[in-house]
Amino acid sequence: MKNILKNRIMKGVVTEKLGEDLKAHIFKKFGRSFHIREVDTGSCNGCESEIIATTNPIYDIQRFGIDFVASPRHADALLVTGPVSKNMAMALRKTYDAMPEPKFVITLGDCALDGGAFKGSYYVVGGVKEVLPVDLHIPGCPPSPLTIIKSLLAFLDT
Repeated sequence: MKNILKNRIMKGVVTEKLGEDLKAHIFKKFGRSFHIREVDTGSCNGCESEIIATTNPIYDIQRFGIDFVASPRHADALLVTGPVSKNMAMALRKTYDAMPEPKFVITLGDCALDGGAFKGSYYVVGGVKEVLPVDLHIPGCPPSPLTIIKSLLAFLDT
């Protein structure tokens, strides 16, 4: 039981330190929170589960200046999960076109990179890069919340 508690405390310390660094970079670059519009283009929902976990009380990514928004018109970045299905290719492009400049495209998970397990399927266009320019890829199947936070920190640090 002591090891479990110690691991939770250490994870909290690491998350808090990373988060504070992330918050500093976000406010330095944007002068406000970083707004993300998430779009699922055909995933198995594993990546969405991990994105949701970043907003739970353990990680609480919003306290570090990252907000998920409903409208692409309010977004700084487009976070895309899953392979791009034929039905979602046009919707993804329209979402991207509706975003104000400057705008970033972030792919999350192996399927968004190149189609993953769905690669070569008759109903998949491929990875997001087949439809939009990609600025950052967060690898994993699915990536953990800590990996998502670390990747965003590294991206915003550049």
